[in-house]
Amino acid sequence: MLSITRRSSCYWLQIVFIIHILGAIWYVVYRPTLVLPWQHRHQRGHIGDDGDGLFAALDDSRSWTTGPPHNPNQLTVQLPPASNRTPRVNAGFVVLVRNTELGEMLESMYEERFNRKFDYPWLFLNEEPFTEEFKRRTTAATNAKTHFGFVDESMWSYPTWINQTLAAEQREKMRGLPYGASESYRHMCRFQSGFFWRHPLFLELGWEYYWRVEPHVRYYCELDYDPFLYMKQNNKKYGFTISFVENGGTIPTLWEAIRRFVTATEIYGQNQFALKTKDTLYRFITDENGEQYNQCHFWTNFEIARTDLWQSDTYQKLFEFLDRSGGFFYERWGDAPVHSIFAALFLHKDEFHYFHDIGYKHSVYEHCPESDTLADKCFCNPANTLDYKDPMSCLTRYMDALAENSVDKDTTVGQLLRLPGVAA
Repeated sequence: MLSITRRSSCYWLQIVFIIHILGAIWYVVYRPTLVLPWQHRHQRGHIGDDGDGLFAALDDSRSWTTGPPHNPNQLTVQLPPASNRTPRVNAGFVVLVRNTELGEMLESMYEERFNRKFDYPWLFLNEEPFTEEFKRRTTAATNAKTHFGFVDESMWSYPTWINQTLAAEQREKMRGLPYGASESYRHMCRFQSGFFWRHPLFLELGWEYYWRVEPHVRYYCELDYDPFLYMKQNNKKYGFTISFVENGGTIPTLWEAIRRFVTATEIYGQNQFALKTKDTLYRFITDENGEQYNQCHFWTNFEIARTDLWQSDTYQKLFEFLDRSGGFFYERWGDAPVHSIFAALFLHKDEFHYFHDIGYKHSVYEHCPESDTLADKCFCNPANTLDYKDPMSCLTRYMDALAENSVDKDTTVGQLLRLPGVAA
């Protein structure tokens, strides 16, 4: 009986040994299909980790077209070549964040799939002093340098010309709209529209470009090139990834205020908006005659732009005009439509860039590239993107405006938007 038991044990050991041998052979042969997506890219040479070259050559195409099937104005996307850490651009990430959003901020820093390779600095801004825990944990979350700035009352308070009682009454009336009753949201929109780019610490850093980041966002796609460098080398001044329609109830008089400002500058012969309409993205935001705002805007919680766009004399005058009109508090003017309208009217259409290859999600809105070229670089489902199926998406309108080149549109933006019969 004892002999039978020993013989049985030997059989089992032999079986286990054979299983291990077969398993090892199977792993060696088939492991490329089992590795995680980012490991798969390392093995294929998409992203290297040697620290010197940093990136190996890509073995796939870096060009494709995108767009809704019914739209003849398809957009050609051309990725820049993979690059290492040089040359560098004077640029960084800017974040408006509260201490209570530390967890969400760490999530955004973890999800961000570019800076771990390039180490651009971070600038955190807060209307309250940052806690030591916030500074310690965000600094530990990156190899890049971190800066922490306080937003004082000169940038986060009611200006003297605002009737705060009226502002409170208007918030109550707008309670049914997104952030309609929020006082802090209005301060945030005003700050992002007119002050972040002139915060003392931001000015001290002297960044030529910035990348705006929000707490609690997701970045789905690995980047093997430097977006800042791409923007600089290709003379791009405004980059976005999501565009959609604003709730018109929050900005009922914004377009009228914009036209009044343009009219005033035209009357005084300042030619602040001197580009021909056909050279701009005006059709992204308005109709043929410039009479109404269609509510389309770029989603500014993701924004890569040249700092001097907002530091230009024209934008500073526009912001002062809008600020004096009170719409940031009596209505709920967002920085997204303010930035988008100005950029669409002021910049040449070639100075925009759609970062189609940057998968991104904030709140329930998501952009996920549908290109097979990016299938093994992105961790998202293209079926979830809002670009072509959501009626709120303005990407089709952007593509149409980009393709607009009618030779008969020789009028300037200023001439188009000037109000008839309005004195300065």
